[in-house]
Amino acid sequence: MWHEERHSRIRDLLRTSGQVSVERIVTELGVSRETIRRDLVELAERGEIRRVHGGAVLTGDEPPIDVRHATRVREKRAIAKKVASLVESGQTIFMDAGSTMNLVAEALATRSGLTIVTNAVDVASRFAARAGNDVHLLGGRFNAQTGCTQGAATVAEIARYQPHLTILSPVGIDAKAGASSFEMEEAEIARAMCANARRIVIAADHSKMGVRSRVAWCPADRIDVLVTDRRSEKSRAIAAIRKAVGDIAYA
Repeated sequence: MWHEERHSRIRDLLRTSGQVSVERIVTELGVSRETIRRDLVELAERGEIRRVHGGAVLTGDEPPIDVRHATRVREKRAIAKKVASLVESGQTIFMDAGSTMNLVAEALATRSGLTIVTNAVDVASRFAARAGNDVHLLGGRFNAQTGCTQGAATVAEIARYQPHLTILSPVGIDAKAGASSFEMEEAEIARAMCANARRIVIAADHSKMGVRSRVAWCPADRIDVLVTDRRSEKSRAIAAIRKAVGDIAYA
């Protein structure tokens, strides 16, 4: 069993029970205790779980932003490059905040003729550092922890725009739940950006396949293109996701 499949199974057990013992994971997955201990260490280092005596519990939140920035960078860069290939000069684009979105911004910043509308300071800064693109930073209440604006004022401002494309990165993507995030206000921003866009592109690495986070914001059948890395092909969830979304582009 591939280690990412084991990680996915462990996440499923934790989402169901909240806490799970090493012994149960060993029984469910049919692998050694040492293998499971290594998996739990890796998941804990990512901030996805918290190790306790004899097992693990959910952290109850997304991993910290600095952890996310340092996780699966190679896959995210490949995804960002693929997303950039879907963008045409002259387009107006919504982008939200997050580690994947920062890499998408880097991949697109060398282009010109784009109008970028975002609530993320890091995304706006990457585009503004080069001439040739029109950058709009949405107003609203500033969240210093995530480096983005949010709240009712931000959502209201989003409604003014009618972009060609929305590019977003969720916490999870599932055939039934669609795209979802943990934080309510992040989900409200993403939902508003989806509502006004002609096309929706979701950027999500293999670890997000089949994951349902707390707040759903875009049904799977509204997603025009899901951009992910090749390791998603090994996910148990990908067959159902493939049937639900418009198209899957592998990076």
